[in-house]
Amino acid sequence: MPQLGVNIDHVASLRQARYRNQDLTSIRGYAEPDPLRAAHEAELGGADIITVHLREDRRHICDLDIKRLSPFLHAKGNLEMGATDEMIQIARAQGFEMVTLVPEGRMEVTTEGGLDVAGNLDRLRDVVRRLKADRPAPGVIVSAFIDAAPHQVEAAKAAGFDACEIHTGPYAHAFANVGGDLLCPTLQAQLQLVRDAGHRARALGMRFNAGHALNYLNVGLIASLPGISELHIGHSIVSRAVYVGLREAVREMKAAIQSA
Repeated sequence: MPQLGVNIDHVASLRQARYRNQDLTSIRGYAEPDPLRAAHEAELGGADIITVHLREDRRHICDLDIKRLSPFLHAKGNLEMGATDEMIQIARAQGFEMVTLVPEGRMEVTTEGGLDVAGNLDRLRDVVRRLKADRPAPGVIVSAFIDAAPHQVEAAKAAGFDACEIHTGPYAHAFANVGGDLLCPTLQAQLQLVRDAGHRARALGMRFNAGHALNYLNVGLIASLPGISELHIGHSIVSRAVYVGLREAVREMKAAIQSA
């Protein structure tokens, strides 16, 4: 069964709706909701991985969150980040078990589209090397969030990535547009693209992960793909948690993955 990575960024988004541009260290008891407590609840619900995205503009997760989370987590910690010198320095200092490189646009609401590894091969090869430097075995797992395109998978291998997280946004949109009708060619085509990209990644010796826009309805088809290692899901779990609590929301997603 694939492992579940729970992205808790939007717990921080809710906090920042109240405490934006404030020094969180000056707030007694720390501003709420606290991503650290959210990580604990997610682990109790069965999360195998805790994912956070430290953006350049710090719109949700901030540096203080990263410092508090890194030594606290029992589950594997996954730091999503842009391939910048600042982020490389932070990732090396904090020691998360996994780093996922993603594209980042200042005006986007959430990450849209995969990382162009093929178009930035030399730069990303150097970034991967720097992230792995001075990390004793087993070292850090470095993953590339990429579109389901063969040339991007090939480039990820050439750059030295350990894993490919295949962007499932187009699949999720196709699923929603046809109500999950498996006989619809557009949905079949998007699912096949993810399947083929994952197969190629595994054939090249990399891990096959997937994420973006996955929810309780569409996760099953992705979770059942051969050889998939991890599913990274955030918004739908945090949204469900508004009604049932984060621990239960994670349990429900784990059950949906298991039933697939």
